[in-house]
Amino acid sequence: MRIVAGRYGGRRLSAPPGSATRPTSDRVREALFQRLGPLDGLAVLDLFAGSGALALEALSRGAARVTLVDNGPAAIKAIRANASALGLTSAQADVRRQDARAFLRSARVAGHEYDLVLLDPPYRLAAELGRELSPLIAAVLAPGGRVVSESDRRMPLDLDPDLPLTDERRYGDTLIRTHERTE
Repeated sequence: MRIVAGRYGGRRLSAPPGSATRPTSDRVREALFQRLGPLDGLAVLDLFAGSGALALEALSRGAARVTLVDNGPAAIKAIRANASALGLTSAQADVRRQDARAFLRSARVAGHEYDLVLLDPPYRLAAELGRELSPLIAAVLAPGGRVVSESDRRMPLDLDPDLPLTDERRYGDTLIRTHERTE
């Protein structure tokens, strides 16, 4: 696994050992970020960050800062190792070992806003988590912000209709959906 393009393009990333994390393939990441376009200056939140590949790709492509959230110790270890290998500071890549729901609640209370939220939960939990996370994500999404979710096409992650679906693509069994806050 590697960063596909941008400032850190070609740099290798490590993934947590075992099968608990399913990193997004280079091919899917490339297609996703081509569709997203310029990310210059954006604040990015990566929930269920795993290896951190999505957020680190966003940072490589111009995002100002990323926040990576995962509750797995192996994932946090991999994310920190990847951020360190890229020479990132905690101001550029804020790594949090926390449950996504708890993080979103505390981010809302603290008044944090994100321009892009990357959401890649365990596929088996996608249907249940979509309903639960929707209002929490909406509370921290900046006006005009986007949410990109990844799920299995057979068990899609559905977000609240208040975050309208603006794009949907399939890559094999992987479903990538983009929602945009229009207000």
